[in-house]
Amino acid sequence: MVCLGNICRSPLAEGILKSKLPENTFFVDSAGTANYHIGEQPDYRSIAIAKKYGIDITRQKGRQFKVSDFDAFDYIYAMDSENFNNIVNLAQNSEDVSKVNLILEELNESSITDVPDPYYAGNKGFENVYELLDEACEIIANKLDY
Repeated sequence: MVCLGNICRSPLAEGILKSKLPENTFFVDSAGTANYHIGEQPDYRSIAIAKKYGIDITRQKGRQFKVSDFDAFDYIYAMDSENFNNIVNLAQNSEDVSKVNLILEELNESSITDVPDPYYAGNKGFENVYELLDEACEIIANKLDY
């Protein structure tokens, strides 16, 4: 799960998907394409909205996406097209590129492809992002057929 700073959208996506999959079978992580918040906890509003739905993301720490993530992960979900492009630009080959998807493309009927950045949108923005990510993560978890 990858967004820009790894404090709002991708930590929520990580927490939501983790809550839907068996921990001993899947490793879910998040990162940012920028290095603004390395080592920091998620935004307090992401923590609060996750907590509202029974998910604890307080132990997450921001990190920057790195080339080795292509080898470490089978699926890489970008929160928006800008971060998708940033990730693909780091790809070493077509196999790396094939691992990268926009998370909202999982919502086949949706015309929205970018998860909106809730940072400046207040609490309602975080609620909206949670709902979008929850729906996408439900589809992803079902596709993984564990």
